[in-house]
Amino acid sequence: MKLRSTVAIASLALLAACAQQVATAVEPGAPGFLLGLWHGFIFPIAWVLSLFLPEVAVYAVPNNGGWYDFGFFLGIVVFGVGSWRGKKVVVREKVVRVRD
Repeated sequence: MKLRSTVAIASLALLAACAQQVATAVEPGAPGFLLGLWHGFIFPIAWVLSLFLPEVAVYAVPNNGGWYDFGFFLGIVVFGVGSWRGKKVVVREKVVRVRD
């Protein structure tokens, strides 16, 4: 059973690696890295607005491809939602030995 799952996952990964983007879908003047960074940063707000306003989109299409995606990823993970950290709690335990 484990071997079947491994083979199925490996097959799907190999098929996904064969996917290509159509060259005509990438436009040179389309949003690039910096706009991707900005769109990733404002993702939470844009997502909420996109639920109510049809003219608001979360992701720019068409874009210039990989650089826009990389900027979008960094915007979400580093500067946006992923950087919101809660309180850090440090717990230190002190062990005291009692002498008999």
